[in-house]
Amino acid sequence: MSDLTSSTKPKRPEFRNINALTDLPTYRLPAAGWVSILHRISGAIMFLLMPFIIWMFDKSVSSEYSYAKFTSAFNIGLGFVPGVLIKLVVLALIWAYLHHFIAGVRHLWMDINHAVSKEFGKSSAVVTLALSLGLTAILGAKLFGLY
Repeated sequence: MSDLTSSTKPKRPEFRNINALTDLPTYRLPAAGWVSILHRISGAIMFLLMPFIIWMFDKSVSSEYSYAKFTSAFNIGLGFVPGVLIKLVVLALIWAYLHHFIAGVRHLWMDINHAVSKEFGKSSAVVTLALSLGLTAILGAKLFGLY
């Protein structure tokens, strides 16, 4: 009798090995997965660019002359590095900070309120992505002098 019930059920597929070249490009990652991966990437960006952040802070508060040199770096550049490249690096830092902060607040909110459900995870991930990208666009427009 138990043989009949087990033979009528369709066999579930077994995934033993994941091939990175064939399986990963077709895998659809949910929004919460994107937020998690981007949270790690933004933390790595901030960590790796820490010397640049310290240089910017030092040049902006040392003296009036160093502040003038700092602000001219955004317009003219520094030696062989054009000003647009410096602005793009700063824009990446702005996104990294905003995304890391908003995603961190999302995780803290979920931990404090025990709000671990599929629906809340998806909606809060979409809000996190929208907020971080929207605020980055606004601050990036200010950085590039659009307003």
